Order: sequence, then structure tokens, then C-alpha cells
Amino acid sequence: MSEIKISINMLNTNEEIHAENKNLFDEEGIFVINLMGSPGAGKTSILEKLIPKIKQNLNMAVIEGDLYTTKDAQRIEANGVPVVQVNTVRTSYLEGAKVREASLNFDLRDIDLIIIENVGSLVSPAEFEIGEDIKICLLSVTEGNDKPLKYPLMFEKSSAIILNKIDLLTFTDFKVEEFYEDIKLLNNKAKIFQTSCTRNDGIDELSEWILKQVKEKVRG
Repeated sequence: MSEIKISINMLNTNEEIHAENKNLFDEEGIFVINLMGSPGAGKTSILEKLIPKIKQNLNMAVIEGDLYTTKDAQRIEANGVPVVQVNTVRTSYLEGAKVREASLNFDLRDIDLIIIENVGSLVSPAEFEIGEDIKICLLSVTEGNDKPLKYPLMFEKSSAIILNKIDLLTFTDFKVEEFYEDIKLLNNKAKIFQTSCTRNDGIDELSEWILKQVKEKVRG
């Protein structure tokens, strides 16, 4: 596992860096996912479930964004895929320049898919394009069904939305129908998956959908 801490003077605009990253990944034929969600929503747990299924079909790598620790990267590394940790220290999102530096730790010629686990937040990560093909937002039922309307940008920009920890639904007042109505209002094109890492609910469907997105880019 590689660990990097970067301090970069942002000479280019974020849009320019996003375009540079996107060109690099497109030239190498790499599909990139920006996985976003609150701290504790289950982003790392979802990745731990997805990796064994995805790596059977293609080569993947993970960029882990966190404020300080390497704990999540250590968990991902245990699943046998290349991983780079980026510690943002005081910044609650990953910047495109840091994603670029992190990606260069991989042999990009051998990578089909990079999943970027962004810093835990429902606000800042949605505001920055970092070279990804798609954004995926993850929300746990323990956070409440009011979050899409409270933090609309993340849900508006996501190609897929994961409703996680559905095994805990009976212990919460999460209103599933209202959640779906709000998502439809914000983004009626988003694919919604209901998942539980403890019961493996929805993991097969989610992994198959991701594989389909990667293959469509390759064919294109």
C-alpha cells in the first residue's frame, strides 16, 4: 500500500484539472467512479463486498480519501487490489490534482477500473469534478430519508444512488417511498440500489451494473 500526503498550489482551475484527468483515464481506457457519502454510511464496507466480484472480471484499483488515517486503505488492501491513500488533512473532499498524483502510483496500462472513495461528506465532494466517468452516492437508512432534499447537489449529480444498511430499516423511521419520490424529483435518471453488507442484499446487482458501465466504455 502506498501512502501519499500532498500539498499542491492549484495553478489550474478545477475544471482544467478534471479535463486533464479525464483525458488521461480515457487514453488508458480506464473507467473511474467517484464514490461519495457521509462518514459511516458504509462506503468502505460496500467496496469490500464489491471487490471480490469485480476483480474476477477486470483489473481494478482504489484511491482512498480520508482526512487523516489509513484504516480504510488497509481494509481495501486486504482484498488484494492496488490502493493508494490520500490524506487531505483539513479538506473535506478530494481535489483533482490529488487524484492525478495518486493515480500515477498505479501502472495505468493494467487498470480497467478505478474507484475513488471520496472523503466522507454529503456536501463538498459533489462540488468538484475529479476526472470521473460517473458519481455514485451512498446513503444509509440510519441517516434519515430527508438527506436528498437537504443536500440535493450530490443526488442530482449521481448516476447511481445506493441506499445502504436496509437490514436496519425496521429500527429506523426511514420512509422508503418518500426517499424514492425525492430522488425522482431531483434526478429521475439515477439508478437506485438497496444494499445490506451484513446480508449481501443488492451486492450482485450493483456489481453487475458497474461491470456493464465499464464494458460499455471499452466498447465505445
